[in-house]
Amino acid sequence: MAHRDIPIAIVKGAGDLGTGVAYRLWKCGFRVLCTDLEKPLVIRRTVAFASALYDGRITVEGVPCERVFYADEAIYLWQRNTLAVIADPVGRVVESLQPEVVVDAIMAKRNVGTTIHDAPCVVALGPGFVAGEDCHAVIETQRGHDLGRVIWSGSASPNTGMPGKVGGEDARRVVRAPRDGLFYGRRAIGDSVEEGEVIAQIEDAPVHAPLGGVLRGLLHDGVQVSAGLKVADIDPRGEPRYCFSISDKALAIAGGVLEAVFSMRERWQTANGKR
Repeated sequence: MAHRDIPIAIVKGAGDLGTGVAYRLWKCGFRVLCTDLEKPLVIRRTVAFASALYDGRITVEGVPCERVFYADEAIYLWQRNTLAVIADPVGRVVESLQPEVVVDAIMAKRNVGTTIHDAPCVVALGPGFVAGEDCHAVIETQRGHDLGRVIWSGSASPNTGMPGKVGGEDARRVVRAPRDGLFYGRRAIGDSVEEGEVIAQIEDAPVHAPLGGVLRGLLHDGVQVSAGLKVADIDPRGEPRYCFSISDKALAIAGGVLEAVFSMRERWQTANGKR
């Protein structure tokens, strides 16, 4: 691929972790296009670029993002200093835009289509990928000592099925659908809630807060859900501002992505005589 002064990065998955990655790549001068489902199952909607697929536009920590329907539209948004997001579950834009960087932030716990040949630098988040086979580097996503660490050979820690602790709570802070049906919120992100309070409804079934705290995440209204799906997240720390800023975990993972990207970019620029 020909060298570009302003490189393009595609981030597959525009939830809270993918948004942290896109945000930091954007701040470091990359032109960024995010991809996601037509109706993303994103919980932390106030800090997820995927929300623009519902609302047309969102600004996260001062970075605006707008929905596009064709890859070429992203070029015009970049000229207006605006990040772009597109509904593209299979990542067709990777072939059309030929980016320098592809980051798989889908968090499916398995590889759903990313290959090491997608770009000169391919980075994947979390379990389900093998560095050197599926991608060039894997970033550790499990909370703890190795969070955000770059893995150049092998895989990230396996999925434990248990959410990381926030404010001393893990599984109990995650709210799951009690049944199949259409989801509608009854409270708003940032609201203080008490244990047992109704925060949402799925058909005729109320969804109760399992503990007190601040409602940090809530699924978009009108989304079809299945029983057991994560539909909300409660932060027991009780600090509303945490609901409207990128998390420490997302920023740590994004830092690992930047380390991988700039390490590889140095190598390929040197190899191509660009330095």
